[in-house]
Amino acid sequence: MQEIIKVMIREFRRIAASPVVFAMVLAGPVIAFVLITVIFKEGVPRDLPVAIVDHDHSALSRKAALMIDASAAAAINKDFTSLAEARKAMEAGKVDAVVFLQQGMQKNILSGSNSEVAVYINNANVIKGSLLNSGIQKSLQTLSAGIKLQTRLKSGESGYDAMAKILPVNIHSQVLSNPYLNYSYFITFILMPVMLVLFTLIGTVYAIGNDLYEGTAPSWIRAAGGNIYVALFGKILPYTFMYLMVAAIMNITLFYVIGAPLHGSFLFLLLSELLLIISYQSMAIVLISITANLRLSLSLASAYSMLALTYAGLSYPIYNMPVAGQVFSRIFPLTYWLDAFMGQSLRAAPVADSYPYLLYLVFFILLGFFFIPHLKYICYNNKYWGRL
Repeated sequence: MQEIIKVMIREFRRIAASPVVFAMVLAGPVIAFVLITVIFKEGVPRDLPVAIVDHDHSALSRKAALMIDASAAAAINKDFTSLAEARKAMEAGKVDAVVFLQQGMQKNILSGSNSEVAVYINNANVIKGSLLNSGIQKSLQTLSAGIKLQTRLKSGESGYDAMAKILPVNIHSQVLSNPYLNYSYFITFILMPVMLVLFTLIGTVYAIGNDLYEGTAPSWIRAAGGNIYVALFGKILPYTFMYLMVAAIMNITLFYVIGAPLHGSFLFLLLSELLLIISYQSMAIVLISITANLRLSLSLASAYSMLALTYAGLSYPIYNMPVAGQVFSRIFPLTYWLDAFMGQSLRAAPVADSYPYLLYLVFFILLGFFFIPHLKYICYNNKYWGRL
């Protein structure tokens, strides 16, 4: 126990003396959380610019424009006199959609004929494109249903009969887990954990690799009585505590600042985050042991952490990936942790259903133990010292 405390005191002194380590442990993650919160606090993109090309200039065309402008996703940028002018505005990035109301629109509808409304949407950004498509379509469908209703009422049908013919099937849908369709819940639930594991992995790699680089690894192990396991425990434990504090800040930001729902067990989330942190610290041992090179380990740590953003399955379902992608997605602890985290936060899954995911994290933790003997070897071998 004295050796562990001795190594921990040594590590706290190194943290206090190094602004770089402090930035990787506390300042960096907190700043990242603040930036993510500020960017995605609104939850859903709103008032996206839409161009209206009105060649009808009728009461009905003006009503259509007003209804589109009233939708949450769209905001009429300004009227354009031609499609060519509106297209140039879209190409310049000034508008994200163009709605063309052709001449004779009101006349055709009043005479009982159909009238087409052309909608052009820039779908380069899938989120914006989907929101605009949905908002504009709903506005125009509501306008169309209103016209049909008025026509049937004027022909003598009752309101009930008219509505039954216009909407013969009523859909009663209930959106679960994220009923507000809040984009912030989706993006922050992946970005913030990625920041946590990124700084955890890089910080731990630097803590171990810096001793190797400076040639002070033997003195570090001697401070633990020559026991590499005690030396690693004493070195990593301060970082574990501090990254657990960072995880607590992440939880406060997600569930109290952003307001994401927490339907499951908060204690389970803390346990899962502790195992997530330790699993990435274990992977830091693996990287240092394999490369025996501080710079290369830091580069691999960054790549390994950020690849999890793509392959964790939150932005694109794992089961729809090619077989190689599905296999590759399983080499990241974050993949398993996200299933447990989403189950306890958004989906209100039973705690018993989430525990199996923690066993996978334990596997990654145990993986690091197989590399500890080799880590001891390179720590005592001076040919690995000072390598970048």
